[in-house]
Parts: sequence; C-alpha cells; structure tokens
Amino acid sequence: MAERRVDAVLLDIDDTLVDTRGSFRAAMHHVVGRWMPHLDDARREDAVLHWARDPRGHYRAYTRGETTFSGQRRLRGTDLHATFGGPVLDDEAFARWEEGYEAAFRAAWAARPDAVALVDALDAAGLPYGALTNMEGGYQRAKLDAVGLGRLAVLGSMDDLGRGKPDPELFHLACRRLGSEPARTAYLGDEVDVDARGARDAGLLGIWFDAHGTGADPGDVPVARSLAEVPALLGVGPVPAPGDGAPGSRFGAGLPGR
Repeated sequence: MAERRVDAVLLDIDDTLVDTRGSFRAAMHHVVGRWMPHLDDARREDAVLHWARDPRGHYRAYTRGETTFSGQRRLRGTDLHATFGGPVLDDEAFARWEEGYEAAFRAAWAARPDAVALVDALDAAGLPYGALTNMEGGYQRAKLDAVGLGRLAVLGSMDDLGRGKPDPELFHLACRRLGSEPARTAYLGDEVDVDARGARDAGLLGIWFDAHGTGADPGDVPVARSLAEVPALLGVGPVPAPGDGAPGSRFGAGLPGR
C-alpha cells in the first residue's frame, strides 16, 4: 500500500457522489415535455447540456452570493426558454415550472457508481470525512439521505458564509469542523477550477474527478477517472470488493436508489 497522504477527506456532492447530471436530464425531460414539446430528441439533449453547463454563469453568481437560489434558477429557466423556443415565464408560470422541475429532479436522485464503496473504503481506513457543497446544507442533507449516503455530515455549504467554493474560507471552515489541517486534508470534486484548484489554492490536496469521462489532463492537479481510483490516490488502499463493504452499504445490505 502507498504511504497515506492525508489525515481526512472532504467530498463534493453533485456529480461526485450523486449523479446530478442524470437528475438534470430527468428534470429537463419533464420541462421540455411540458413547456417545449416541439423539441426533438437531439434538441432535448442539447437542453440538458445547456442547463448543466449554465453558459451565462447564473449558478456561479449564486455561489458568489450575488443572487438567491430561486433567483438563479429562474434566470436559468428564462435563458433556457429563450434559447430553445419556450414561452415567457411570468411569476405564476415560473412557480408551476419550478414545482414540476423540482419534483422530477428529486425523483431521479441516485448515487454515482462506487460512491458508497468509496465511503466504505474511507471508513475501513479510519479516515474522517465529510461533504463540502455549493448548495444549501439542508437540501444536500436530504439528497444524501435519499441516495444511501446519510452517514456523511455536511461540513460546509452556502448557509455558512453566504458564498461557496472556491472561497478558501469555506474549505478552511470545513477542515476545522472535520478536525484536520488543510495541508493534511484532501478534497475531491468534479469541477477543475472550483473544486480541485480551489482546494489546492486553499492549501488542501485538491483532486479532480473526471465525472463525465472527458479524458482531459489539467496538468496541475491529480485526476481520478473513477471513484474507485480515489483510495489509491490517498494512499489508503483499494475500494472494497463486492461483499466486503460495511453493513448497510451497497456491497452489504444494498443501496436504496437533485
């Protein structure tokens, strides 16, 4: 086994532990079916990617504390409709739009493959861990509970500072709550700049999770192509094989299915 590199681990949630892109797809298919039925299958997929990529940066503005969560969602919905030929959303229409989106989004929450196995490996290694997210803490708590990852504590969120990653203060706050020094703490997330580089610049070991299989190599931060690779990067051994997991894990008693 490689030498252990860290004493604790912080984990991103969306598109790292949870398949948020899949949930976006389900929510967008609902939105398109209800509000833009003229789109064919290819354009529906374009709408999914447009929503996930948020080209106008409305979600990033939320994480900087410049707008509310509902405000960024409405701006993104308005941009989506303008781009793909949907109707104008007044207050009443947006309330119905958001209600339908949220119901479809929540119904599709699911853990990413090997997410539970990764947490099992951290448990087996005796490494403290927790989640750090650019979302409201209660919302993410419900998400983790729903996908079978309720053992993770949410140690940092938008509730704490009114702004999120890559602000180093949020990384440092999460480390304090975890009881670890930044230099001996790893952070894993799916965004190169916000997650891996943000963590590195805050003094942590920032690891980029290539969640969507781009094959890109940033060159300045370690890369995990799958969650199964993460324990080796931390120097704590492989992900447990099927049947070797902790009780209640996907490899033990099974995993219940934003």
